[in-house]
Amino acid sequence: MADTNGTAFDIVVLGGGSGGYAAALRAAQLGKTVALIEADKVGGTCLHYGCIPTKALLHAAELADDARHGAQFGVHTTLDRIDMNGVNEYKANVIGRLYKGLQGLVKSRKITVIDGFGKLVAPDTVEVNGQRITGGHVILATGSYARSLPGLEIGGRVVTSDQALQLDWVPKSVIILGGGVIGSEFASVWKSFGADVTIIEALPHLVPNEDEALSKAFERAFRKRGINFNLGVRFSGVTQDDNGVHVSLEDGKTFDADLLLVAVGRGPRTSDVGFEEQGVTLDRGFVITDERLHTGVGNVYAVGDIVPGLQLAHRGFAQGIFVAEEIAGLKPAAIVESGIPRVTYSDPEVASVGLTEARAKEVHGADGVETLEYNLGGNGKSQILGTQGFIKLVRQKDGPVVGVHMIGARVGELIGEGQLIVNWEAYPEDVASLVHAHPTQNEALGEAHLALAGKPLHAHN
Repeated sequence: MADTNGTAFDIVVLGGGSGGYAAALRAAQLGKTVALIEADKVGGTCLHYGCIPTKALLHAAELADDARHGAQFGVHTTLDRIDMNGVNEYKANVIGRLYKGLQGLVKSRKITVIDGFGKLVAPDTVEVNGQRITGGHVILATGSYARSLPGLEIGGRVVTSDQALQLDWVPKSVIILGGGVIGSEFASVWKSFGADVTIIEALPHLVPNEDEALSKAFERAFRKRGINFNLGVRFSGVTQDDNGVHVSLEDGKTFDADLLLVAVGRGPRTSDVGFEEQGVTLDRGFVITDERLHTGVGNVYAVGDIVPGLQLAHRGFAQGIFVAEEIAGLKPAAIVESGIPRVTYSDPEVASVGLTEARAKEVHGADGVETLEYNLGGNGKSQILGTQGFIKLVRQKDGPVVGVHMIGARVGELIGEGQLIVNWEAYPEDVASLVHAHPTQNEALGEAHLALAGKPLHAHN
């Protein structure tokens, strides 16, 4: 580490994950001097322990399923085995290439990277490795960790996503506590790798933050794949021995498996880093900010998973850019949380942006909302891929589209246009008049808007 005692920077960023490194890169681009403090590796959870490694596993899982089902396309393939050492090597190579590229970017912008655990010791100062780093502005970006439940200890056969990503074997059976994004993605991977999977979700639906129509379709698809799930009953306890884990629910049901994956969400990393001592307001560990992401203390801002809201890498990335531009005086437009796209990269994929039907009715009234579902059965490319699903549009009556919700293979790649439609407040007629390439799944968005505009073609409306 370079000797930075006594050096004052324009901006000190505490945490080098998606939000922190984005803030550092954009600030440096705007001519600011930046110190980036990171206790582990630049890139944070997303690159090293989250988004990238899990999606690498999901791609390997997709290849496994393709090998199993090739005969239905006239390609007679078989699946020999899953070599987890080989899968993990592939995963590590993907991470390594991206990490090397990110390090090069940070170095090229002349950002001072300081390795070590940083603590906020004054509104303009972070202490790390016994040195005090001062900045005209400080950005808190300390990220998140895999949560557990009170009394549920991680260890042995009880793991979080952190340990699950390092497994060099495929469990014969696994219980997943939590049916949100993380739990559903691991369920999809392990089922494709040949495991017997059971999800336990205390809420009434899997992917419970999505539109209810998507959740129900997702449950049908998982049931068809042979993924088991138990909904609406809370977890009560687990024991483990040489034979596996033994999970009990509050209604008395019990489940046995090789492993229990605890996937009940992520908590903010805000303990023992000096935030509260410097007057930063915390609520259940999350840093409270205004819409400009300012903490109300000095020139201290916060971004990413420590700020209440969607815990998504691209949200943190966008917030990092926003704060850098805010500090530089560019007055960027505030980020609208509902306009941030959301994707669950399972089989099938779930992708959405904007308001669910239920939320739209809360905002605009029960009589002020229109919806439409376009089945992918009418989409040529979806038929070629052999996928099922639909696109659901939520519209303010006689107004713009306020929500786009999709389920099916590869729909995560369609959410970009959905984001433009919602954030630019497009009317169905605006999108219906656009020409979508044929045959693509993207064309299903065009067909859905044609139908909502009152002129359905490949739809029985």
